[in-house]
This record gives sequence, structure tokens and C-alpha cells, in this order.
Amino acid sequence: MEIVVSPEFDFVMNQYPESIKSKLAFLCGLILQTAAETPGIKRIEKTLKWGEPSFLTKQGSTIRVGWKKSKPRQSKLGQYALYFNCKTKLVDTFRECYSDIFNFEGNRAIVFEESDVLAIDELKHCIMLALTYHKRKHLPLLGV
Repeated sequence: MEIVVSPEFDFVMNQYPESIKSKLAFLCGLILQTAAETPGIKRIEKTLKWGEPSFLTKQGSTIRVGWKKSKPRQSKLGQYALYFNCKTKLVDTFRECYSDIFNFEGNRAIVFEESDVLAIDELKHCIMLALTYHKRKHLPLLGV
């Protein structure tokens, strides 16, 4: 699989505090691993969308990784998330499948707390659905 990297991607990733950078880097690695394991994905682009590190495939919808600084009474690190295009059926489908596992923000994100233990298989399934969205958007529940 070809990986095309925008120089801005690494610049923005390196601006995050070390504690959050490792969590976002893990999500980025999971996206790349899932892309490599998904039939038909020959190329993925690491770039910026809305100022955040993002992943694009020809057959999919943009996936972004991001961080929200903590608010009073929240964890020190704050929340971090995988963001998806809010005009897709992705997060609604994820919620239907995994509402007992993940926390969601509206129709645009899967949100994690710093102490969360990530459900890797379920997360990779969500990532795969996003990476192949254009092939499955016409299917009920995206073909799940």
C-alpha cells in the first residue's frame, strides 16, 4: 500500500503534548494497519483537514484524529477522538453496533478519555467502514 504524507501532517502531530501525541499516534497506526489489511485499498494519504491530522482513501471518507484540552473537573489530558464526516451514516452505524462500547459526539466522532482501554477489533471495524465508505454507503447499516 502506498502512503503519501503531507509535511504538515508530521508538523501538527509534533505540536501535541507528549502524553496525547502517543495516544493519537496509536490511532494513526491503527488506521494505517487497518488500511493495509483492507482489500482494495492501494493508497492512503496522510494530510491535514480542518487543521487536524487526517487520512484519505479514494474509496472512503476522511478520518481525522484530534484532541480537546481538558475542562475543569475532567481528566488532565482531556478527550481525544476519531472524527468522521458528519454528513455520512458512519457514526450512526457505529452507534447502532457499538453503543455499549464507545462514546460518541453527535454524528461526527468516537470520543475517548485518557484512561479508556480501547476495544481494538471494534475500532478497526469502524475504521474499515470509513476507509471503504463510498463502496458501501448505499447499503443498510453500511452492509454490517
